[in-house]
Amino acid sequence: MSAARTAGEIAASPVERFFQLSLLGLLACGYLAIAGSGYLSNAIVALTAAPLAFRFLIVSGLLRAELPERWVTAVTLAYVGFYPLDYLFVSNDFLQASVHLVLFLAAIRLVTAKTDRDYSSLIAIALLELAAAAILSLNLSFFIFLGLFLWFAVSTFVSWEIRRSLRSEALVSRGAARSLNRRLASAGALVTLGILLLTSGMFFVLPRTAHAAFQRLIPERYRITAFSNEVTLGEIGEIKRNSRVMMHVRVDGVDGQVRLKWRGAALGRFDGKRWFNPITPGRILNFGSQQVALADDNQLRRKGRRVNYEVQLHPFGADVMFIGGRPEFLKTNLRSLRRMPWDSFQLSYAPMDTLQYGVYSFLEDQHSESPQVPPLLVPEDAKEYLALPPLDRRIPELSARVTLGYASLADKAAALEHHLQTQYAYTIELPQTEPPDALAYFLFERRAGHCEYFASAMAVMLRAIGIPSRVATGFQSGTYNPISGWHVIRASDAHSWVEAFIPGRGWMTYDPTPPDLSPENPSLWSRIALVIDAAETFWQNWVVNYDQNRQLSLAARMDELRRRFVADRRLGIGETWEQWKAGVGEWYRRYGRSIAIAFAFLAGLLPIAAILRPWLRRRLRARRVLQGEVRTDDATGLYLHALDVLKRAGFDRAPSLTPLEFAHGLPAQAPRAIVSELTAAYNDLRFGGRRDAASRIVTLLEQLEQSVRR
Repeated sequence: MSAARTAGEIAASPVERFFQLSLLGLLACGYLAIAGSGYLSNAIVALTAAPLAFRFLIVSGLLRAELPERWVTAVTLAYVGFYPLDYLFVSNDFLQASVHLVLFLAAIRLVTAKTDRDYSSLIAIALLELAAAAILSLNLSFFIFLGLFLWFAVSTFVSWEIRRSLRSEALVSRGAARSLNRRLASAGALVTLGILLLTSGMFFVLPRTAHAAFQRLIPERYRITAFSNEVTLGEIGEIKRNSRVMMHVRVDGVDGQVRLKWRGAALGRFDGKRWFNPITPGRILNFGSQQVALADDNQLRRKGRRVNYEVQLHPFGADVMFIGGRPEFLKTNLRSLRRMPWDSFQLSYAPMDTLQYGVYSFLEDQHSESPQVPPLLVPEDAKEYLALPPLDRRIPELSARVTLGYASLADKAAALEHHLQTQYAYTIELPQTEPPDALAYFLFERRAGHCEYFASAMAVMLRAIGIPSRVATGFQSGTYNPISGWHVIRASDAHSWVEAFIPGRGWMTYDPTPPDLSPENPSLWSRIALVIDAAETFWQNWVVNYDQNRQLSLAARMDELRRRFVADRRLGIGETWEQWKAGVGEWYRRYGRSIAIAFAFLAGLLPIAAILRPWLRRRLRARRVLQGEVRTDDATGLYLHALDVLKRAGFDRAPSLTPLEFAHGLPAQAPRAIVSELTAAYNDLRFGGRRDAASRIVTLLEQLEQSVRR
C-alpha cells in the first residue's frame, strides 16, 4: 500500500475540515467585529451574513453546491460599476463605501474559494475587516472578537502547515487523528491567551494620548434631536422604543438607586403640534481647570440635600448637558458653553466623543426651604409662558372643572397633576393616523399616551388657568448597576415633565405621567445586561480613554494598597493574625456547610463519571458508526471494547498473542465463533480499509455481550 495520499483523502481528512472551519471562523470574527460597531445597517448585516452561512453548510458537508463562474464574474463586474455610485449617492462616505466593498469581496471569495491562492486572499480580507472594525468600533465587543480572531488565526496557520505536509509522499503518523482537532484547538487557545497576557501589561503601562483619532473620519450615524430646542409630539415615544445607552452617571457616596430626573432642555412655545424655544445667544460660561459656580449666595445658603455626581454623556446628537437637581457647581473639560435663559446648558456642537463632566447640585423637594425669588415673572417671560395656540374649547373647561375649589396656584397645579395621573393610561403606542388636534384627541377620545402627551396636556391646562408653565425634556433616573457603581440611562428612559412658576417658590416640577406600578423583578437577561454594561464601562474608562491621568490614578491605587499592607504589618503579627482568624471563622460559619455539601456531592459524582465516561464514549462511537460516519481508528476502539467484554467473562488476551491467535485459542465454552468473525471484521476495517466492516463489528459486539450475559 502506497504512503502517498490522494487529493480526495486529504479533502476528507480531519485536518482539512479543521482548516476550513478555522478559516471560516477567522472571517466570521472580522465580520462580527464590523457588525458589532453599529456602523452597518440591518440590511447590509443580513446580506453579508448569508455567504458565511452558505460556506458553513458546504464545509460541514450539509450542502453540496457550486456557483457557475459566469455568474460570479458578472456579479463582480456589476459591483465594480456600482462602487462609485455607492460612494457618491448611496453611502455618501468613502469609508462606508470601502467597507461595503471589503464585505462584498469577502462574500465572493467565500462562495468560490477552492485553491490556496483563494484561501490567502480570504485571510487578507479578514485582516481588512478587522482593521476596518478597529477604526469604526470603540466597544468592548471589538476586543472580544479580536481575541477570537487571534485564536482562529493561530489555528488556521497551524492547520495550513499540517495540510501542506500531508501532501508529501511520506506519512509520518496517523494514530493521533482521533484527537487532532481538539489538540489543535487547544494549542491555538493557549497561544492566543499567551499573546493577550503578554500584551496586556504593555497596554496599561503605555498611555494613549490620541485615542480614537480615526473616529474623526466617521460621520455621525446615530442622532436624536428630541432634546434640542424643538420637539414634535410623538418623537419621545419613538425614542423610548430603543434601548441604546445614552449616558452613565455615578453619584459620590451613594451605593444604590438615586431617583433623579436628568433635565436637558425646557421648552416654552407651543403651536399645537410642537414645543420649541426662540433662538437666543444665552450667556457664555468660560471654563478653565477649575469648576465654575452657577448659583448665587442665596442659593448656596439654602438648607437641604446636595449631591456630587459624574456624568459620561455618550454621543447621540444632543447638544445639551443633562443635569439632575439645581446645579450649583459645574466642572468639564470644555472651554466654554452657553447657559440659556430657561436654565439649560447648551454646547457649541454635538460631541462626537463621550463628554465627561461633574456637577454639584441641590436636590429640591416639598419640604426644603423656599429660595428668595421674585414674586412674579418679568412681563416678557410671563407672556412667553402663558401663550396658547387655538385650543379645543373643552380643554379650558376641563382645566377649570378640575381646579374648582382650590385657592392657591400650587394646589391647582397639584390637582391637574393628580387628575392626569389617575384618569388616563400610559402607552408608548402612537395613534394609527395623526389626529388634527393631538391634545384634544388625547384628553377626550383616546385617553392614553406617553409622557410627552401628559406633559403637554398639563402645561396647556396650566396656561389655560393663568399659571406660567413649560415642558422639560430629559431622562428618568435609569438603572443602578451594582457591579460598576454607575447608573445606566438608556433611550428607553427618555421622559418629559412640566415646570410651573408658582409665585414665592419659583419654578416647581410636576410629573403628570402615571407611575409604573409593575413590580421590579429583574430577569436573567437584565442581570446579564448589567454585567455586559459593567464590562463596557471598564473598557471605555480604562482602555479607550486610558491616558496619562488614568495611568497616574492606577499608580495611586497601587501605592495605596502598598501603604495599607505596610500599615497592617506595623500593627503587629498577633493582632493581624487574630483579625484574619476571626474573618475566616465568620466566613466559614456563613458558607462552610454549603461548600462542604457541594464538595461531597462532587466527590460522589467522580466515581460515577469515571464509570459512565467509557460507556458513553462506546455508545457514541457505535451510534456514529451505524450512521455511516466511520474512521479507520474506530476499528481499534471497537476491538478493545470486545476485549473488555471477554475479560469480564474470564477470557483475558495475553500480550504475546495476535487477534487471530487469541480467537482460535479460546476454549469451547467461550463464544469462539462470534470472536473469530469479529476479529476478521476488525482486520478488514483496520488494515483493509473496508468501512462496511464497521457495522458488522457493532452487530457482533452486541451478540458477544448477550452471549456473555447468558
